[in-house]
Amino acid sequence: MIFAAVVSAIAVLGTVDTAFANRGGQGFVQESVSSKGPLSFQVFCGFYPQECRPGGASKIALDDNIMRILTRVNSRVNRAIRPKLDNPLVQVWRINPSAGDCKSYAISKRHELIRAGLPASALRIAYVKTRQGLGHAVLVVKTSQGDLTLDNLTGEIKPFHQAGYRVVAISGADPRRWS
Repeated sequence: MIFAAVVSAIAVLGTVDTAFANRGGQGFVQESVSSKGPLSFQVFCGFYPQECRPGGASKIALDDNIMRILTRVNSRVNRAIRPKLDNPLVQVWRINPSAGDCKSYAISKRHELIRAGLPASALRIAYVKTRQGLGHAVLVVKTSQGDLTLDNLTGEIKPFHQAGYRVVAISGADPRRWS
């Protein structure tokens, strides 16, 4: 099915590069989300099952060291990835690409934080709507002092309830379970 979608996008748009060309802006085409997450995320988990495993505590104790790690990873990933929207027909999750949309920022931050020793189950992906009504994805870190938002639209780590987003769906402690 995925192969057919990619082939269809290439057939319609001409080349792989064109199929994944920049559409401008920061949002992305909002996919419908089942209890297993967006279809594009399910495909990602099929190709990279190690990236979609739960593990460890579902909340972390927030201290200065953890905040430094969060700040470092958020800043590094925000600088490393050039904003580029996926093709509306083919949504793709990529870890540490040179260019990508908000999904790639969120999954890259999750990947890097797990590598830094944070528990996977405390790192949630949220599909949200911005104040302008655009679809967007962010990483939410569940902490003892509330949920924090790591977002490619801002360098500031904010409490999730202050980020100004309306939640469409969010992954659970097991990233293959969404609500």
